[in-house]
Amino acid sequence: MSKSKVMNYEEITSKNVFIINCKDIILREFRLEDLDELYALTLQPEITDFLPDWKATKEQRKEWLINFHIRSNKEFLEAVPNIQDQLLFLGIILKETNEFIGWCCSGLKDELPSPNREIAYAISKNYRCKGYTTQAVQGLIKYLFENTNIEVLNAIALTHNISSNRVIQKCGFSYISSIEIESEEFYYYKLSKNERSNRHKEY
Repeated sequence: MSKSKVMNYEEITSKNVFIINCKDIILREFRLEDLDELYALTLQPEITDFLPDWKATKEQRKEWLINFHIRSNKEFLEAVPNIQDQLLFLGIILKETNEFIGWCCSGLKDELPSPNREIAYAISKNYRCKGYTTQAVQGLIKYLFENTNIEVLNAIALTHNISSNRVIQKCGFSYISSIEIESEEFYYYKLSKNERSNRHKEY
């Protein structure tokens, strides 16, 4: 990464961009400038083997970034606190370098029972096992429960994706059952706003 690209945290937050501040990372709404880094992440088989829907050409990725992700974020943020079916797509940005290292999102998962709002995420193979994904998921949970009308969140992970299941469990989700989606088996978890609040009162 060239030095000219690196900005400090204060420079990032001074812009008119939606962020969620976490310990070592920030969550930031997708921007067109993220295209190259986002596309590079979707070339990693460590990500797309688990999230095949994110495979695309660079031109497709640019079109989706402009006409779907960025537009969806605008609609979500304008709807706060009264969220219905709006989607939110946030990049995981490493504070130290301003590098785009993954994403953390929230939307409706049609295959899950109502209320079916899900949290989903992915992180670069180069930044795993450092706690960044857990920080991202915890940050998004906190934002959604404290700033919107969302009362229940869902998460799923392929049964053989040990690291993803571990993130979900660390973030306080309760295991519900195993479910099959598109001929693959997932572990299905839920977390309610009340459940999270009660746990925080205990500590």
